[in-house]
Amino acid sequence: MSAHLAVGPPPLPILGEPWSARVASVEHDAPLIQRWMTEPHVARFWRQDWPLPRWRDEIARQRAGTHSLPCLVALDGADLAYVEVYRVARDRLADYVTHDAHDLGVHLAIGQQRRTGRGHGTALLAALADGLLAADAACRRIVAEPDAGNGASLTAFRRAGFVPGETVVLPDKTAVVLTYERRRP
Repeated sequence: MSAHLAVGPPPLPILGEPWSARVASVEHDAPLIQRWMTEPHVARFWRQDWPLPRWRDEIARQRAGTHSLPCLVALDGADLAYVEVYRVARDRLADYVTHDAHDLGVHLAIGQQRRTGRGHGTALLAALADGLLAADAACRRIVAEPDAGNGASLTAFRRAGFVPGETVVLPDKTAVVLTYERRRP
């Protein structure tokens, strides 16, 4: 059996105040996620401004599998971001980067334009990285692959402690691979 098959699904990050995370619900959260995905600042890079039935199916599919976990993250109790946590070894990115079986990846979208540009993304990315490392003691690194043209996202990742690496050409985008390594005690 491949090592990555023996590893469990991605965990929910362990976040402290003012953050909280929950697994996205098909019934309760799909409408919000679908609405956020139609926001121009999100749709431009995610390219998933799908109708609600497709989002319901997508969330159900992710929840049923071991590849990714759809989450909502709140700041001070108010929903702020849609986050997908994934196992790099089970993702298409595995064909492009060196990875370990426990490595985790993140996709993040701050839903409302008015809540961007305030440092929330940087603070959330740092909290997510630390929270995922806390949730999976065997995980050594968190990986992200934002679109190379998404300057705001790249800046937020760097400010959160992610280190930019290679640029890779994926089927739907050119991405910068960033990593956040577990710090040794």
